[in-house]
Amino acid sequence: MLSLDLTHQAKNFLDQLDPKRFRQVARKIFSLMENPRPPDSRPLQGFPFLRADIGEYRIVYRIEGNCLKVALIDKRNDDEVYKKLSRI
Repeated sequence: MLSLDLTHQAKNFLDQLDPKRFRQVARKIFSLMENPRPPDSRPLQGFPFLRADIGEYRIVYRIEGNCLKVALIDKRNDDEVYKKLSRI
């Protein structure tokens, strides 16, 4: 199982979620730690990241050695997530 590294932005987003959504996203992150390339994950074009969707949220991450690095978590259908990603 991979270790987890969340960026400051990802931590802040998780802190703002209500308990039900937090559990939903946290469950997905823990499943990514066990299987970082599930069938529903896709590479992001132009970025060295993968994305996985859970409900209305998108998790943007990459695998570095034995570490799952979650760069961003944001609304799935919002282009703002890609603008934020280009600033990282």
